[in-house]
Amino acid sequence: MSENEIIRVRDVMKKKFDLIEGLTTVAEALKTMKHFDTKCLLVNKRHDNDEYGIVLISDIARGVLAVDRAPDRVNIYEIMSKPVVTVDPDMDIRYCARMFDKFGLSRAPVVENKELIGIISYTDMVLQGMCKQLNIE
Repeated sequence: MSENEIIRVRDVMKKKFDLIEGLTTVAEALKTMKHFDTKCLLVNKRHDNDEYGIVLISDIARGVLAVDRAPDRVNIYEIMSKPVVTVDPDMDIRYCARMFDKFGLSRAPVVENKELIGIISYTDMVLQGMCKQLNIE
C-alpha cells in the first residue's frame, strides 16, 4: 500500500454486530449466531466501569462441545474472553493487522469514545481494505 493512501479501520469494519449479555446461555447464543450468520458475539458491559467481552465459535467448541457440557446450562460469561483487545476506528489497517499478528487475534471490537461501534477481522482488512486500495470490486 502506498503511504499516501491510508485505509482506516472505520472504512472496512462491520457496523452490524451481535451484542449479547454475559448471562445469556450458550444455547441462546447459538440461536443468535445461526440467525445472524456470524462466528463471534460481543458481550456487553454490565456497567460503565466494566469492559466488553467476546465469545468465538472456538470458545464454544472448547468450553462446551469438547467437554460435553449442556449448552442450555452454560452461560456465556463462563467461556468468553474478557477484557478484550479493542481497536480504534482511526487506526491504519496495516497497524491493525500487525497488532492482530502480535497478539494472536482474528477479530476485535472497534471502540470509539468508550462505545462499541463495530467489529474488525482479518477478512475485512484483506477483502475490503486491500481490494479497495487495489481498486478491485
